[in-house]
Amino acid sequence: MSRETLAYHWGKHHRTYVENLNKQVVGTDLEGLSLEDIIIVTYNKGDILPAFNNAAQAWNHDFFWESMKPGGGGKPSGDLLDLIERDFGSFERFIEEFKAAAATQFGSGWAWLAYKANRLDVENAVNPWPSEKDKELVIVKSPNAVNPLVWDYFPLLTIDVWEHAYYLDFQNRRPDYISVFMEKLVSWETVNTRLEKAKARAAEREMEEERRRKEEEEGKPTNEEEDDDDLEMYVDNDNDDSEAE
Repeated sequence: MSRETLAYHWGKHHRTYVENLNKQVVGTDLEGLSLEDIIIVTYNKGDILPAFNNAAQAWNHDFFWESMKPGGGGKPSGDLLDLIERDFGSFERFIEEFKAAAATQFGSGWAWLAYKANRLDVENAVNPWPSEKDKELVIVKSPNAVNPLVWDYFPLLTIDVWEHAYYLDFQNRRPDYISVFMEKLVSWETVNTRLEKAKARAAEREMEEERRRKEEEEGKPTNEEEDDDDLEMYVDNDNDDSEAE
């Protein structure tokens, strides 16, 4: 990735998403939420609210930058490699499938490796979404700003395939950009750390669900029933959702 691409991508495109989001949330119920919570609330089960695109793009880009390191690439190890080999057959097969997903995403979007812990919320999904119930790791591609958080997945790795991510360096040769990313930039240490965190969060969720089931069986009110003050859905009349492309 050249200095010029980084300057435009991080200094202009990414910065514009953040600035637009700050304008949209100020003085609203979204202002005190985490970026992940803003994404879920404004995705609104597919009926997208105005701040979603800027919130998701700001999050996606942070995640993208953190997925890379100088002198990256190579091959992961430990639990990550074990899961990749179990769910894709081999690391080489995974690389082929990830590259294909990124190359075939039509128009602007992203390709992802995600940990799903068999927790797909069908009502919260949009196409394309995975259907292989027995796998924990999945490769998905998403249009525009959409990311796996809205499918209740844990993202582990992403590549940006919006044209601004590669056009200065590779012009229309998206597959070449994808190959350089996978072979020379991916930080597998970061991906492995994300997997460990995803497993821990999934285990916490399972414990919380078990607690709720027991409370329901015993006739006790759950935390959701006790909380009558739902977050008021945000509507931005100014609709400041300009893209940075």
